[in-house]
Amino acid sequence: MKKHILIYGDVFVDYIAEDETNSTFNTYLGGATVNVAAGVARLGAPVSFITVTGNDETSEFVRHELEREGVDLTSSIQIPEKRVNGVYVHLTPDHDRVFTNYQNETPDIQVTAKDLQRQTFEESSILHICSGTMFHPTALETTRKAVELAKQTDTLVSYDANIRPLRWESEEICRNTTVAFLNGADVMKLTEEELTFIMNTDTVEQGLVKLGDYSIPVVLITQGDLGTLAIIHGERFQIPSVKAVPVDTTGAGDAFMAGILRQLHLNGYPENISDWQEVIQFGNQMGALCVTKPGALSAMPHINDLEDVNLD
Repeated sequence: MKKHILIYGDVFVDYIAEDETNSTFNTYLGGATVNVAAGVARLGAPVSFITVTGNDETSEFVRHELEREGVDLTSSIQIPEKRVNGVYVHLTPDHDRVFTNYQNETPDIQVTAKDLQRQTFEESSILHICSGTMFHPTALETTRKAVELAKQTDTLVSYDANIRPLRWESEEICRNTTVAFLNGADVMKLTEEELTFIMNTDTVEQGLVKLGDYSIPVVLITQGDLGTLAIIHGERFQIPSVKAVPVDTTGAGDAFMAGILRQLHLNGYPENISDWQEVIQFGNQMGALCVTKPGALSAMPHINDLEDVNLD
């Protein structure tokens, strides 16, 4: 039985600026895959998270917060020496976020391919990954193994580009590594900037043409106020945004992705374009709800929020 959504990635502690002066910071549990995992759980879908933590106070805080969110950590591992990553997030006058500095004291302590259990994948409806850990050779090997196990167990692969150039040795390595996973994706989520970066093009249209060479059934390009451009089995559709007054856009893409995964797990793979449009509109709504609150994980919508927007 497909019991849960499975997510693999790093945990972070986010130091997010209080305002656009970027002089004082608040501390949050964070990281793209963490946000998505907690976002899924808050929306009432079961989720299991694969990561590695240590035995220090920060790691204990991370595990406590994830478990409090309802994220299952049975498939995660603990290695005493591991130290959780940190990242400083600055805010622009337009309330956009800029990742300015990463802290990673123990980059070589990673989940390994041997740590992955086949049964975990057999029980998963979807595997969600992003490029955030792939800069490290061990994590890259683990990601490859995870996708391989997903394919063997009839588990959908959801792939968020989530490009963070500061973590990579070079843009070329980042690009080539990210592209190597495209053909394994069943659902791909990226921004316009990530599209042109990955495809190494000057325009979005050129990027879409090049991306079409890869066999990705569903591509979701988030476009902020314009909504989401969806390419579903080769057909393009524009799903309009849900209007909201932004307070902080941090985590909006993760909330969007959590909404998509939640709908796919609870309702199954859409049989037609109309059903896909409903799934994506739900994701847009979750992104809109997220930007009305400060922070990332702290702004992820809860299941109770759905009562206010008349969505299932």
